[in-house]
Amino acid sequence: MISLDDYAGYDAIGLAELVKRGDVTPLELVEAAIACIEQHNPQINAVIHKMYEQARERAQGSLPDGPFKGVPFLLKDLLSAYAGEPMRSGSRFHKDVVPTEHSMMTQRYLDAGLIVLGKTNTPEYGITAVTEPELFGTTNNPWDVSRTSGGSSGGSAAAVASRFVPMAHAGDGLGSIRIPASCCGLFGLKPTRHRNPRSGDYDAWQGLVCEHVLTRSVRDSAAMLDITAVTDPHFPDALVRGKRPFLQEVGRDPGKLRIAYTAVPFMGDTMDDVCLKALDDTVALCRELGHELIEDAPAIDGTEYARATMTMLAGEIRADIDEAGRALGKRPTPDQFEKSTWALSLMGGKITAGDFVQAMRTMQRTAHQIHQFFVNYDVLLTPTLAQPPAISGTMLPSGVEAMALQVIGRLRAGSVLKLLKMLDTAAADSFRFTPSTPLFNATGQPAMSVPLWWTDEGLPIGMQFVGRFGDEATLFRLAGQLEGKRPWVGRLPSIL
Repeated sequence: MISLDDYAGYDAIGLAELVKRGDVTPLELVEAAIACIEQHNPQINAVIHKMYEQARERAQGSLPDGPFKGVPFLLKDLLSAYAGEPMRSGSRFHKDVVPTEHSMMTQRYLDAGLIVLGKTNTPEYGITAVTEPELFGTTNNPWDVSRTSGGSSGGSAAAVASRFVPMAHAGDGLGSIRIPASCCGLFGLKPTRHRNPRSGDYDAWQGLVCEHVLTRSVRDSAAMLDITAVTDPHFPDALVRGKRPFLQEVGRDPGKLRIAYTAVPFMGDTMDDVCLKALDDTVALCRELGHELIEDAPAIDGTEYARATMTMLAGEIRADIDEAGRALGKRPTPDQFEKSTWALSLMGGKITAGDFVQAMRTMQRTAHQIHQFFVNYDVLLTPTLAQPPAISGTMLPSGVEAMALQVIGRLRAGSVLKLLKMLDTAAADSFRFTPSTPLFNATGQPAMSVPLWWTDEGLPIGMQFVGRFGDEATLFRLAGQLEGKRPWVGRLPSIL
């Protein structure tokens, strides 16, 4: 039987190698993962749905002979449909939803030999940068349980940082892989748009959402992307793969990269001093590794872009709620949703088709400006977040909730200025913590948060590196180089 200390010391590739050699059985790994969850989840509240018996049965059965055969895994309770298991999306309205088939990503995880132990916490509909849903409660940060684990993949991030599993499913629509990666001291890559298949029949949030995993090691992320990013006749717009597997990029020399960096938040006005200190240190580290660092940034209108993003999000949430009501055969009512979610839905109902198109044009125009910037650079470096992980309960969108207290439902066609003011208030509230992550969902570029700095209080600070469209290879080479120079995998959070 593998000890919990030994189990916690391996990444997913390492555990798979133990299984392949016969040093440990899949069932022993499952029991170790369950023991770890049962020991620490009461403090963390990362796992909100347990599938222990299914996991034990799968571990003792005939597993696919995939690269991660026998490795324990967790699914975020959003998008990741697992047949016969509930998918609540952090919402009371969805508490009885049970999918009848696996999503394409879930199926690829299972085909790789992974064993799903349960599902992780997420905010309602994944719309906040913290994981504090009313349905399941707050997910705490294992580095300091008084602080946020980030969002919307905060449950998965806290689970991986707490060593429940070596990696877990996550999704990223405005930063929801990179944000919790920064908060929890993990490696988190948002792949290029359409690198992985979508979950469902359409692109969530107008193509901004990408699914992947949160990991401790760079190689686990690369190996998983090799598994999920395969061409499929059911996903005809998938990107063409590069000349090498992503796993082979980790450890390859990235060469001398031309890296732009900026300390100026794209959609905010302040950056915490500790994040600036972490950026300066990372710039020095990259120069030490032989790269060319230039202080520069794309020139965009952050306020206009933030308003456009909130317009899109409000429309999407309205459509999501309306569609869910039709699918479930019940009428959505305010008491079934959190205030901020319901407020966005009401706003979405007042936005015209012209407003929505203008918002999408703003986002596309901004994306074009950023792509032009990357003609001269290989990578852009920013702090992932504007501050260290915040105290739980302090980052909820109070501006959005204030809108819910106004009579949004009675807005007339002539109230456009009032609606725009509400959108600006919501945007300022929503992006003050995450001013630099949402842009790269609109551009579709790959972006990663790398845990390169810890505060004096022991809180992780992630650095965001953005690559050119379709160029995960460069990011994986750079990440492998950074991991080798300043390893983080052995760092343990305070709960351990």
